[in-house]
Amino acid sequence: MKLVFAGTPAVALPSLTALASSDHEIVSVITRADAPLGRKRTLTPSPVAYAALAHGYPVLKTNRLDAEATETIRARQPDLGVIVAYGGIVREPLLSVPRLGWINLHFSLLPRWRGASPVQRAIIAGDELIGAAVFQLVPELDAGAVFGSFSQPLGAHSTSGILLDDLSHSGADLLLRVVSELAAGTALAVAQTGEATLAPKLLRDDARIDFNRPAASVHNHIRGVTPEPGAFTTVNGAVLKLLEVAPSVDQPNLPAGTIVQREKIVLVGTQSEPLVLLRVQPAGKTAMTANDWWRGVAAESVTTS
Repeated sequence: MKLVFAGTPAVALPSLTALASSDHEIVSVITRADAPLGRKRTLTPSPVAYAALAHGYPVLKTNRLDAEATETIRARQPDLGVIVAYGGIVREPLLSVPRLGWINLHFSLLPRWRGASPVQRAIIAGDELIGAAVFQLVPELDAGAVFGSFSQPLGAHSTSGILLDDLSHSGADLLLRVVSELAAGTALAVAQTGEATLAPKLLRDDARIDFNRPAASVHNHIRGVTPEPGAFTTVNGAVLKLLEVAPSVDQPNLPAGTIVQREKIVLVGTQSEPLVLLRVQPAGKTAMTANDWWRGVAAESVTTS
């Protein structure tokens, strides 16, 4: 089939690679416009843009799938549109341009966690299972019938970054299977059932950590917002990023938000048992071990705010 592929971040690359290696023809790649990155805010193409250009595919960089984008895609006469984390909404008339419509690889067990941050929200909520689904795109958010899915244990230690990378590879295999079934006319879509939950995009303030909760809940929150938007708290009026934490073992409780060092272990108190701070990043400095940071604190204890 002739495919148009829409994606932007690195998690879309395994799917693009899988389709590029198949018998199907990618006639166009859509990705978001170059974005300013780094301290110098240099305009930088998306990971998908780099990969598509390396393959020699026509690339459409746009943040809006408007009339002009629709006509550009229509001219390619695609049989199927494929979306993996593009970061924009496909509406009519573009939704009906491909002969078979559009399918979307979404990193959740639909209808749970419809929206932009499904893996992050699943970790924060303490879900036991995570997975991915390929579904038919419809006007309603992530509500179309599902062609295929898989699930796996979420685990107690992985961050959202690690899980997204893992799911992006397993999801690429699922996506390729569904595309091939659609080409063969054997694909079967099943309507979503059960209660839908939403996973809106995480903003910076969603990553501020509240230690007045049980340790497991705090740990899930930190893992869920790592690496983006990045867990943080405030110590002595300055932002402290929390890059890596772990559960403690046999440590006495501390007041919630209080940080101390005991036997070369830096601990932060929660509503229950404390957590171990492993890696942090003070404002204006590079990432470092919590022990290195603590040496610069030069205090018996500090309290987050």
